[in-house]
Amino acid sequence: MNATEIPFLSTLKWTADGLIPAIVQDSESGAVLMMAWMDEPAIRQTLATGQTHFYSRSRRAAWHKGGTSGHVQMVESIAVDCDADVLLIRARQVGGACHEGYRSCFWRQVDASGNLQVVATPVFETDQVYGERKGSG
Repeated sequence: MNATEIPFLSTLKWTADGLIPAIVQDSESGAVLMMAWMDEPAIRQTLATGQTHFYSRSRRAAWHKGGTSGHVQMVESIAVDCDADVLLIRARQVGGACHEGYRSCFWRQVDASGNLQVVATPVFETDQVYGERKGSG
C-alpha cells in the first residue's frame, strides 16, 4: 500500500480541529488504558511504526507514547466505531500508560458517596522516569 493511500482515513469523522478520540485498550487484559487525541499524521505514524502516536491539544504538538518514559504501546489492532468518530486501539502496554505512574489512566473510581477512591497501585515512580516534570509519554 502506498504510504499516502490509507483508505479508512477518508471515512473518519474528524472534529472541527481535525482530531479524533482514540481509546487504548490492553490487548491481554481488556482494561482501558487511556484516551488521547489523534490527528491524521498521528494515525499515519502509528500505522508506520506499530506504536501509538497522538496529538496533544494542550501542547499543540505530536507525541509518541513512551517517547520519554519508554512505556510504549505496541499496536495489535485499530477498530473504528459505528459512527466513525472514535478509534479503539488494542495494544500491548510496556510499563504504565499513565504519566502519574499507573498501568491505566483510570486509577480512580467514584464511590457511593460521590468521592474519588484510588483503586490501583502505581507501577513506576514518576520522578525517576520524568524527573521534576511529569510528562504524558
